[in-house]
Amino acid sequence: MEAAQAKRGSAAVEKYDVVVVGGGISGLSAAKLLSESGINVVVLEARNRVGGRTFTIKNDQVNYVDVGGAYVGPTQNRILRLTKELGIETYKVNVEGHMIHYKGGKSRHLTGISPSTWNPIVYLDYNNFWRTVDKLGKEIPPEAPWDAPHAEEWDKMTMREFINKICWTKAVKDFATLFVNVNVTSEPHEVSALWFLWYVRQCGGTDRIFSISNGGQERKFKGGAGQISEKIKERLKGRVKLEKPVVCIDQTGDNVIVETLNHELYEGKYVISAIPPILTTKIHYKPELPSKRNRLIQSLPMGCVIKCMVYYKEAFWDRKGYCGCFIIEDEESPIGITIDDTKPDGSFPAIMGFILARKAVKLAHLSKEERKKKICEAFAKAMGMKEALHPVHYEEKNWSMEQYSGGCYTAYFPPGIMYSYGRIIRQPVDKIYFAGTETATQWSGYMEGAVQAGERAAREILHRMGRISESEIWMPEPESKDVPALPFTTSFWERNLPSVPGLLCLLSSTVCFTSVAAVGLFAYKKGLLIRN
Repeated sequence: MEAAQAKRGSAAVEKYDVVVVGGGISGLSAAKLLSESGINVVVLEARNRVGGRTFTIKNDQVNYVDVGGAYVGPTQNRILRLTKELGIETYKVNVEGHMIHYKGGKSRHLTGISPSTWNPIVYLDYNNFWRTVDKLGKEIPPEAPWDAPHAEEWDKMTMREFINKICWTKAVKDFATLFVNVNVTSEPHEVSALWFLWYVRQCGGTDRIFSISNGGQERKFKGGAGQISEKIKERLKGRVKLEKPVVCIDQTGDNVIVETLNHELYEGKYVISAIPPILTTKIHYKPELPSKRNRLIQSLPMGCVIKCMVYYKEAFWDRKGYCGCFIIEDEESPIGITIDDTKPDGSFPAIMGFILARKAVKLAHLSKEERKKKICEAFAKAMGMKEALHPVHYEEKNWSMEQYSGGCYTAYFPPGIMYSYGRIIRQPVDKIYFAGTETATQWSGYMEGAVQAGERAAREILHRMGRISESEIWMPEPESKDVPALPFTTSFWERNLPSVPGLLCLLSSTVCFTSVAAVGLFAYKKGLLIRN
């Protein structure tokens, strides 16, 4: 109490009902909802821009380009509702033509989410991997993965251990590793199996999270995703303060005092923390945070990714019937996956690619020009087209260099953390409430999760203020009429084909039965069996 009063006496304090820490989509969504409910709110953003892990660059060479979060698709209904209200249109990513899987010096067409294969054993292994991830995911409650029947067991296991347990062929083990890399920008040995299975489940399953059409990468925003935060900032009319890193949150008085790096003070009845969990360790708390929250926020690293856009004079890949989407399984290639990034009107032909996890760490020391050269060489090999060696422009963003993000796309849970500490990720600490995409229960790690988390935290405060009932905190979201979700169907064979060990067991049983029958027939013919 005395410390808070001393601060009030030493500097001017700006007073609000709610202070939001973080001006990304989550914090701004929270502030927007509170402001519309008549609550006096301020947003403190550490950077000189809003948007957090979304960032749209504009220049003559690219028109506009998203170097951060960009993609949106069916079942992401909150971000679609918000952007429609803000007047931001979506367009479908180009998938006209063949998707390519490049491995071992050869390019093959990719249909669905599995590479094509002539080997029936590999086919069974792929089928069983997708089926098992989805089947086990359904056992995990999206809002409480720590309550899953096998939560403790699965949380002790890394995804590498899980992959080695489920997959029998090198081809599928390698592709499953890439599946982890692409979706959570980290390595299988780094992440908990419980967390990863939950992550895929809360995004709608393997098909939904990994697909372009009807999946999480179906669409982008005309003009870029950075507009979302910019337009909310405009609506908040001066209540978003840039270049205000928060260094202290003091709850020892009747209200909360929030102090920024340049010693400005903001007073509020409540605070919403809408920054990545690990960045909350940069803030001093009075009183100290509970031990379990301290343990949690010190245990959640950010993923590692460099997002790259290579621009060309023309979309030459069209000539071969390619759509610009490649999955590249080659340790020498910086890029693991690409998507066509040409503008919807066909201008500014480009291919977007991700340098993921271990490769992002390995290649971070290179110059921008050296990375560009390696990427273009990888594209030329995958497409079999020398035109890929001659770009007209290149953009990239290494998110691990952003001190106010720490990485991208999202924080990940190492083994042992989710079961022990995960349940407190959304629990308030007195007057501090928690948002940020990591606290979402649907599409966590995406813009959709950011909106859900921000609006949920805002409604928790509205409930505490007596403005809404407890049942209104978790509001269901109607499906977008503009971007409807189609079901993913599986065939009879996909559902019922055996796994590789299942097939081996079946074959051994058949061989065993045949052998016993042959021995019995021989014994009968030799008169060694007595008939009744």
